[in-house]
Amino acid sequence: MAERSFAKEVQHLKIGAGETFRGEGILAITKALLENGVGYVAGYQGSPISHLMDVLADAQDILSDMGVHFEASASEATAAATLAASVHYPIRGAVTFKSTVGTNVASDALANLSSGGVTGGALVIVGEDYGEGSSIMQERSHAFAMKSQIWLLDPRPNLPSMVKAVGDGFALSEASNSPVMLQLRIKSCHLLGEFEAKDNLRPSTTVKDALENPKRDVERIVLPPASYLHEQEKVTKRLPAAIEYISANKLNENFGPASGKVGIVCQGGHYNGVIRALQRLGLANMYGDCEVPLHVLNVTYPLVDDEILNFAKNKDSLFVIEEGHPAYIEQNIRAILHKAGARCAVEGKGPLPEAGELTGQILLDGLSSYFNETAPELMPDVARAPNAPPQLKMPELADTVPARPPSFCIGCPERPIFAATKLIEEELGPHHIASDIGCHLFSINAPFDLGATTMGYGLGPASASAFNDKSANRRSISFLGDGGFWHNGLTSSIGNAVFNDNDGVIIIVDNYYSAATGGQDILSSRADNVSKSTQHPIKEAVEGMGVKWVRQLDRTYDVGKMQATLKEALETPETGPKVIIASSECMLNKQRREKPLVKKAVAEGKRMTRTRFGVDEDVCTGDHACIRLSGCPSLSLKTLDDPLRDDPVASIDQNCVGCGNCGEVADAAVLCPSFYQADLIQNPSKLDRTLNDWRAKLISKLQKRRDARRLVFSKDTV
Repeated sequence: MAERSFAKEVQHLKIGAGETFRGEGILAITKALLENGVGYVAGYQGSPISHLMDVLADAQDILSDMGVHFEASASEATAAATLAASVHYPIRGAVTFKSTVGTNVASDALANLSSGGVTGGALVIVGEDYGEGSSIMQERSHAFAMKSQIWLLDPRPNLPSMVKAVGDGFALSEASNSPVMLQLRIKSCHLLGEFEAKDNLRPSTTVKDALENPKRDVERIVLPPASYLHEQEKVTKRLPAAIEYISANKLNENFGPASGKVGIVCQGGHYNGVIRALQRLGLANMYGDCEVPLHVLNVTYPLVDDEILNFAKNKDSLFVIEEGHPAYIEQNIRAILHKAGARCAVEGKGPLPEAGELTGQILLDGLSSYFNETAPELMPDVARAPNAPPQLKMPELADTVPARPPSFCIGCPERPIFAATKLIEEELGPHHIASDIGCHLFSINAPFDLGATTMGYGLGPASASAFNDKSANRRSISFLGDGGFWHNGLTSSIGNAVFNDNDGVIIIVDNYYSAATGGQDILSSRADNVSKSTQHPIKEAVEGMGVKWVRQLDRTYDVGKMQATLKEALETPETGPKVIIASSECMLNKQRREKPLVKKAVAEGKRMTRTRFGVDEDVCTGDHACIRLSGCPSLSLKTLDDPLRDDPVASIDQNCVGCGNCGEVADAAVLCPSFYQADLIQNPSKLDRTLNDWRAKLISKLQKRRDARRLVFSKDTV
């Protein structure tokens, strides 16, 4: 069950020439694939490109009707390998995944693909996850493109440019017999806009056609001596062909005046930010008309020497706006100018930081610094601009907005797993804990503060494999999620642990979905999926790999049982890997699934019960163990008006989903006396109303009795 359904929006994919397409960036990319005759699409979900996979899944009927094959791949490597269908056959194929981690996973397949080359257009759509909003290590796709000779497109962030880039990518791939990478940043994936649609095109050659008419060209197979020829072909044939196509079809763009003292060269993906900064400096208007020559690289690799030299002609200096380190584009431009003997200075890293995201303020500061140094005559325009802002410097967010480190959602079934782990460490002492990619990685933050490393998706237990010393007095603990398990963990972590007789404890966090990437179904999902095979238990796969000690827990909220099972795994004399499968449905997906059903049932007059928890202020001692071992966002502190109670007490807000974890962890799986459960009944029955009246009368009677006793006590005291 994906995070969001695009079932309604995908119907717009059917519109044709003369109509206007309106929607989100990922929908536009899907429409562009259909307009350009794609024959097959594959991919793996991951921010910021997850929704593209969701759109493709929701549009599966539309794709099938056009003869387009789509599948959600087991990993990025699987997706990249499907592009082999374009090696011998003139089929246009596209794959999509998160970069750079997805590109790293797919690197072997992509390297082989680019070595042998392609006949049909092969497009790799990557979500470039770089900057402050990233969930991964800070790397760029540019280095991989250069290494494997995959041409890299970085279109301006607007729907017409992005849609055009899809067509340009396929055509460039076919013109140069090379795969092409199209990178889309977060803003590109989720921006809204419109473009003039074209008719969808059925693929000229389908996968079915290829199956029925197989081809084979030994020169395209990556095996010596052909692979040695591939390396030469990349440089002598494919690269010149790519440069010729880029230049002839003007894939890169120039804006502003034709000449000037200085010029700006920027990555296409940063065009909007650059224009906004120039606008704030009074050097551009809201329509993008700028007063400084601007060369926009919609293709950031390879660069076209003649374009760079022509743009630099009669200029004293170029300012290269490039995000991240190393400065590949700046270095390339310097080499082009130096080789041609051009007398034009180049600036880039200096006015701009060596590494990090190019935010609006950083671009503004960098351009201001550059113009003050090289073209100060441009800067007075800021002061004279009628609508110029009173100050260019914006206040630091850190000074005004409190820090919000990532954490688990309300009612997350993974919280009690780490609460149990914390309780075990209090009893047995600290352990080496290897973390993994996924929601469960939030355990490294407060209040759990667990985990020492994270090395890759599904590689938690693999990263603990070096700690396999049976003479030690304690065992390592490692985590991985169900998504990581099926992606890479089954072989690289579980199989490796069995093969090497690893004595550590492995906890597989099973929340029924690939939850961290948006709730997509996986092999072990419990729900039925009309186009995928689900309900394959993780336990059977683990036992099939040869693990002898396996425990399945189907309710992670039982902290006591979770704690006892983990203790058993750490203390058992049995050697070999100990695997605990901790299963409970992702609360976000559970709420998405159940809320519409509950709403419908209530509208139909059916009796429905919702569970909520609360805290009795008179009973709460202010121990706050519930917070220290839960950290649920619905659980906070409340200051009482009672002058005799200085310490704040625990409080639960209306976001509570009734999981009960906070009460259980307060006293090691025994519900804390200060917590109470309230059942909210909608459409109550006659019996419910009668019982409620009886309860109200009884409570009223007891309250009057208590008040009477207090009155007698106060008189006796006087």
